[in-house]
Amino acid sequence: MNRREFLKAAALCGAYGALNRISGGVLTAASAVPAAIPAARSVIEIWIWGGPSHLETFDPKPRAGKAYNGGFGDIATNVPGIRISEFLPKLARQADKYSIIRSMNHSTNGHETATYLMQTGRMPGDGITYPAIGAVIAMLKSAEYKGKLPPYIALTTNKGRFSENGFLSDRFKPLATGSDPNAAKFLVDGFVPPGGLSDEQLRRRNRYAGMLDTFGALTGGCRELLEFEQAETAAKAVIDGDDAKAFDLNLESAATRERYGRNRFGQCCLAARRLVELGVPYITINASGWDTHKRHFESMRRLGPQFDQGFAALLEDLAEKKLLDTTLIWCTGEFGRTPKVDYGEPWNGGRNHHCHCFSTVVAGGGFAGGRVLGASDDRGAKPVKRPVSPVDLLWSIYELAGIDPASGLPNPRNLNLPILPGDGARRVKELYRRRA
Repeated sequence: MNRREFLKAAALCGAYGALNRISGGVLTAASAVPAAIPAARSVIEIWIWGGPSHLETFDPKPRAGKAYNGGFGDIATNVPGIRISEFLPKLARQADKYSIIRSMNHSTNGHETATYLMQTGRMPGDGITYPAIGAVIAMLKSAEYKGKLPPYIALTTNKGRFSENGFLSDRFKPLATGSDPNAAKFLVDGFVPPGGLSDEQLRRRNRYAGMLDTFGALTGGCRELLEFEQAETAAKAVIDGDDAKAFDLNLESAATRERYGRNRFGQCCLAARRLVELGVPYITINASGWDTHKRHFESMRRLGPQFDQGFAALLEDLAEKKLLDTTLIWCTGEFGRTPKVDYGEPWNGGRNHHCHCFSTVVAGGGFAGGRVLGASDDRGAKPVKRPVSPVDLLWSIYELAGIDPASGLPNPRNLNLPILPGDGARRVKELYRRRA
């Protein structure tokens, strides 16, 4: 991770939190599930930016013909009766650890609107920008989180579609790490981050910055500047502290790094596991490159193996370390891809946006493994069994994280705004590990 970027972002987050606190205080997470299901301590969101094709991931259609499946088939998993795409052989061996929802659906094919809907459970247009699930969970779990890193970390970029903290304090916006976790390297004189600064260079630059801060010296009694300086001091303490070592993947063995895959996505999955070990409440892996309007299958030959290896290693590693039961994982995009392949120019075998039916995977944190909920038709065009909406899914994630989705959110206008609309009647309790 680039420590200069980290220092700047962490300081700004702390300063904005000090200057823009929302009246009414911060809510606390409340138990919302049966006592038999302990609340998930951390949540990992694997966001497949652009929309993955369900036919080449978790809902293959081997008998639909090349016009739909491109000539690719399915493979058996370690759970009898569950078959997934041939692009995912490593995940096929971990199917007992996750469950598949094959009937996700909503009504918008625009990236921005669909992302907002999948993250907040709401359509835009009412004049209010609601916070995404990551910001809400970060806020509600802040009281129990004892780590020094921010409570919401994005690997390695933000989604960029909307302000994820919405009307909540900037303290709960995601801290995007930047850089490529696969690019960090050791030199003879120790670890050097992608930004190129050694520890001594960073300390020296901070010392020089303090010497040049004549404005700060003249206004030393200004409360706002003092709060900003306190935030900067806290950020420096984070960088120099043990928690920041979570971003130094060279502390892992070479075998572990290879296990996850020496690429951006795989190393983000490894970083997510290290952040879970620190108890960070919410971690997002933003995986890009999946908006495959053109040459879809060429992209899948590259993306599929990376996704397969990184996600499978994450599931297996968390299970081995006894962390999967307390770590909830959800993996989805804003929508899927059109079942029928467009072989004409200029698409040359591309798939377009398809909101009417797509797949989502859930694991750990109270979700059972080895199950399938819902079904699509023989071409993957629409649900034919147990449709699941974004609100249904989000309600379940909040509930298993120990948060009541019907509770209110603090907001500047003191409006009665629940975390999610509705009553959660159709939450996906069929996939809960133990049901009341």
